[in-house]
This record gives sequence, C-alpha cells and structure tokens, in this order.
Amino acid sequence: MNKNDQEFLIQKIRTQYTEKEHTAVDALKELDAKVKRPANVFAYVFGTISALVMGSGMSLVMTDIGAMLNITDALVPGIVIGIVGMLMAIVNYPVYKGILNSRRKKYADKIIALSDKIMEG
Repeated sequence: MNKNDQEFLIQKIRTQYTEKEHTAVDALKELDAKVKRPANVFAYVFGTISALVMGSGMSLVMTDIGAMLNITDALVPGIVIGIVGMLMAIVNYPVYKGILNSRRKKYADKIIALSDKIMEG
C-alpha cells in the first residue's frame, strides 16, 4: 500500500470519529426523507401483503392445501382470494402516489423556503 492510499484510508477512518456539523443541506435532506418515508413504508408493507394474499389464492387453486383445510372445492375461493390480492397490488401504486403528493403539498413551503435559503447562500 503506497503512501497516498494510506493517507486516504486514515482520513476515511478519521472522519467516522469526528463530529459532523449539521448544515442546511442536511436539514433539507432530512425534510425530504420525512416527506417520502411514510409513502414508501406503506407501499412496501401493502405490496408485501397483497403479494401474500395473491399467492395464497394461487396456492389454494394449484395445490392440495384446500383438502387439508377441509374445503371440498378450493377452485372458486382460491380464484376470489387471488383476484383480491391482484386488486390490492394494482391499487398500491395509486395510493402510494396519493400519499406522496399529499405529503409534498404539506411540506412544499418549508422545502422551498429552505432550498431558497441554501441557494442564496
């Protein structure tokens, strides 16, 4: 390892242990994350649940799980459950966009004011 690589590594490690001052750009990033986080969490959780519901319906149709659950004809309930899961997955994105847009409207003034302040110097 040459001297430049060593100095870079030392500086990289050193920056992990020094206190970083909180700047206006950091505040802007935090505010942006505050806007996006609830919409992202909803989309991931609801999307996962909808995929599980759809998969449950598909499993009910294609395997013998219905017989183990004492369902004599599992085709119709499996199709209904699968369609419900598909509808949930289809609705996920519009709901995500709605949550994101409402949060953007709520925080737009703060973000614009802070970004103007940063750009002005």
